[in-house]
Amino acid sequence: MVGLGAMPGYGIQSMLKEGHRHLSGLEEAVLKNIDACRELSAITRTSLGPNGMNKMVINHLDKLFVTNDAATIVNELEVQHPAAKILVLAGRAQQEEIGDGANLTISFAGELLEKAEELIRMGLHPSEIIIGYTKAISKTIEVLEDLVEKGSENMDVRNKEEVVLRMRSAVASKQFGQEDILCPLVADACMQVCPKNPANFNVDNVRVAKLAGGGLHNSTVVRGMVLKNDAVGSIKRAEKAKIAVFAGGVDTSATETKGTVLIHSAEQLENYAKTEEAKVEELIKAVADAGAKVIVSGAAVGDMALHFCERYKLMVLKISSKFELRRFCRTTGAVAILKLSQPNADELGYADSVSVEEIGGTRVTVVKNEEGGNSVATVVLRGSTDSILDDLERAVDDGVNTYKSMCRDSRIIPGAAATEIELAKRLKEFSLKETGLDQYAIAKFAESFEMVPRTLSENAGLSAMEIISSLYAEHAAGNTKVGIDLEEGLCKDVSALKIWDLYVTKFFALKYSADAVCTVLRVDQIIMAKPAGGPRRDAQPGGGMDED
Repeated sequence: MVGLGAMPGYGIQSMLKEGHRHLSGLEEAVLKNIDACRELSAITRTSLGPNGMNKMVINHLDKLFVTNDAATIVNELEVQHPAAKILVLAGRAQQEEIGDGANLTISFAGELLEKAEELIRMGLHPSEIIIGYTKAISKTIEVLEDLVEKGSENMDVRNKEEVVLRMRSAVASKQFGQEDILCPLVADACMQVCPKNPANFNVDNVRVAKLAGGGLHNSTVVRGMVLKNDAVGSIKRAEKAKIAVFAGGVDTSATETKGTVLIHSAEQLENYAKTEEAKVEELIKAVADAGAKVIVSGAAVGDMALHFCERYKLMVLKISSKFELRRFCRTTGAVAILKLSQPNADELGYADSVSVEEIGGTRVTVVKNEEGGNSVATVVLRGSTDSILDDLERAVDDGVNTYKSMCRDSRIIPGAAATEIELAKRLKEFSLKETGLDQYAIAKFAESFEMVPRTLSENAGLSAMEIISSLYAEHAAGNTKVGIDLEEGLCKDVSALKIWDLYVTKFFALKYSADAVCTVLRVDQIIMAKPAGGPRRDAQPGGGMDED
């Protein structure tokens, strides 16, 4: 019998473990969730656009990140709040689907939730807000299709000018002022590895090699791979070389069976050592006879094997990463052989030149394949510090992902907040035609679009109110392509400024934002079944649990 003193509480307390937390209702659950999401979007918002500020994030491994890339910021923050995590997941989905626009996704979702809080305080129920927001996003997608630039759906992905035009705004939002140097580099690299059917473009085929020293203007594109290590041995160059790749290393392998050898005299011992030497020589000679000039090892290279490689004038490279080894095989067309043996002709790869070069004090191995049909290109980035190089790499990644998106859908819409103001204007007109309570939610959804021009102006140190009102005036007069020229602080036609955004980037960013916001607003209770903070009381010091 349990004594009365040990009786659990009544209601929800009687169901859950001791130490649980239960939050319900508008004040405790909905508004607290909105507050957490607003805090997250306030962090990313100041990094939006070309004049966005950098964040300095030090993660749990003490690694320093100095960046304005929202996807990197929210990934390294390790957000714990369950509602804010939904926004992080929306940003991550955008990053994985498109590779750009994660900041817009998170910042716009935060703005929508802020407006939802105002509506809740006015007396609207979250379900009415959700209905309004769902109608608004459907209308937004309709309007977005109207704003697509005529003729942009037909594009030659091997035309450098058209590629750079679509890539500029994505790269400029990460590296403002450097886009004229970076975009041609990224466009060249992408066009070199673009397959016959552009829809099959693989982002992994454009590699980035970061070498400290020099400046961005020293950056180049290499048709082939740049390995950040030196060649093993003294041979540092091979031209028009056939390449043998051994995944298991170039060394004498121990036998799988154990055996005992009885040696009676010094002569026998000498002969025994010579047989091992002769066997290694035989294997290396067989590789050389197959026509290979370069051996690539995926593991250790033995001293004796290296000695014979030098004798037969074979260049030896060591690539310890198996992923890098696969890319190398893809670049050269080689087949990785598991153990050291004579390769067949079709297992050998080919490169125009394999050479060790010194770039800014770092010795790198450059594997070039100048002939067309090459499957890997490398952008060699130069910069003064590691954090600058990391940020340049993110800009290149954004450019490559934009290329992948434009291979699938090349439609473009006006950038520089011109699209957002037009969407705000059209949605406000739409909300006036609605009769239910959801018209207020649609009007607030329209108002949320002002976040983009407001943030762009504030980040550039301009007066947001003046910019937004003059944008509205221009759009009311029918100039749908008027956006902000951040350098001069004026409203101008974006087709003259050549600021275009990809339609798919905007489409998915707004869609993911609206979905995340509706998910957050649908939550009305939070039940945490475990105690908040600190280890569980029934946890063992070693990490195990007490047995019941």
